[in-house]
Amino acid sequence: MHGTYETIDHKPALRFERRLNHPVDAVWRAISEPEELKAWFPSTVSGQMAQGAELTFTFEQHEAPEMHGEVTEHDPPRRLAFYWGDDHLRFELEPAGAGACVLRFTALLDARDKAARDAAGWHTCLDRLEAALDGAPAGDDVAWRDRYAEYERRGLPTGAPIPG
Repeated sequence: MHGTYETIDHKPALRFERRLNHPVDAVWRAISEPEELKAWFPSTVSGQMAQGAELTFTFEQHEAPEMHGEVTEHDPPRRLAFYWGDDHLRFELEPAGAGACVLRFTALLDARDKAARDAAGWHTCLDRLEAALDGAPAGDDVAWRDRYAEYERRGLPTGAPIPG
């Protein structure tokens, strides 16, 4: 369940793989529809999820500047990729038996020193995605600091500012 750190095309990257007990179509809606994204994604997403479309990301619960991005890949219900600010996010879905799928999430980062911080953040977001799909409350983000410490212990690069 923990993410891994690697280099892809000379860029720092995080990779996560989760088996979800939900069909591809349900997970696709959760990762591609702005109303569904509200349950787990770290910002509000405005714009159309279509190849080449521009997206706007606002942070209603945090004091962070608005970000912009662009959809770079849109192949429903299998692949979705877009820029989230300077980071490039990619979601891949694969059926995994009756009513289940595998989600592969990759984040190409714009800076190496934010790997541990962002791994803890995406880990938390993917936990929230799973909870939303299960119909459970998302919970709070108290475990984020523990996850950060674990990713730091695993040797992921650190040094980026820590929220709060």
